[in-house]
Amino acid sequence: MRVDYDILAQTIAALTEGETDQVALMATIACEVHHSDDRFDWTGFYRVVRPELMKIGPYQGGHGCLVIPFARGVCGAAARTGEVQLVPDVDAFPGHIACASSTRSELVLPVFNAADDVIGVFDIDSNQPDAFTQTDANALSAILRAVFRQ
Repeated sequence: MRVDYDILAQTIAALTEGETDQVALMATIACEVHHSDDRFDWTGFYRVVRPELMKIGPYQGGHGCLVIPFARGVCGAAARTGEVQLVPDVDAFPGHIACASSTRSELVLPVFNAADDVIGVFDIDSNQPDAFTQTDANALSAILRAVFRQ
């Protein structure tokens, strides 16, 4: 099953309309995205809890790392640079943090609030190599903007 991003965006917009609690928004997005595509094995958020440090937020899938500093891994790179990290082979990414040994590729999107501050990252892991495309990155970035930059 491949995700239909138009339907996913409409569903998330309807489910999150009027909600302002970041954790509730993250939980809803993680659930909807996780179940929208067979490529998505682990889908969740890491929240900025203090400068240069994130802790796990709402997610779907097996356990995740509890703490990720901005200085480490794919999630840290997304938070540090504010740029999407599209990683076709996690073993080739310097400093990749292996929270799950089954992860082969990863897509991490920075999450910004209305003030343009990074409040976390949205991390999607796949057990398939080269599972994600720029289309995935663009569509998911648009969904995150619509929900968190209100």
